[in-house]
Amino acid sequence: MTVHFVQWTLDVRDVTRMARFWSEALGYTVDAGDDGSAKLYPPDEASPSMPTLWLQNTATPKQHKNRNHPDLRPVDGDVDAEVERLLTLGATRVDVGQRADDPFVVLADPEGNEFCVLRRDPRRTD
Repeated sequence: MTVHFVQWTLDVRDVTRMARFWSEALGYTVDAGDDGSAKLYPPDEASPSMPTLWLQNTATPKQHKNRNHPDLRPVDGDVDAEVERLLTLGATRVDVGQRADDPFVVLADPEGNEFCVLRRDPRRTD
């Protein structure tokens, strides 16, 4: 028996702001919870294997580099255009020690949580 990813949970300080950013970044719809959290759902036509996103409210600010982060791929494959779109939504470029020739661009969401936009599919091609 094995498991698979079904949800990404992220602790955030400003649920409304972060729900707006991530819903626009991913094309997800927002369902604000009564408890101060928000659940983001993939589009109805999306693959059933696409994970949901749960934004949990926290009073604790982010202090260090994330020990894990999502790696994203633009649907149309245009990484440069997608990076520009994400920057317009409120992302920032982040230097975590990556090289100029690495196959990804490192960004952070409006609260500083790192994520990458991959220039190629990470799955094995052999």
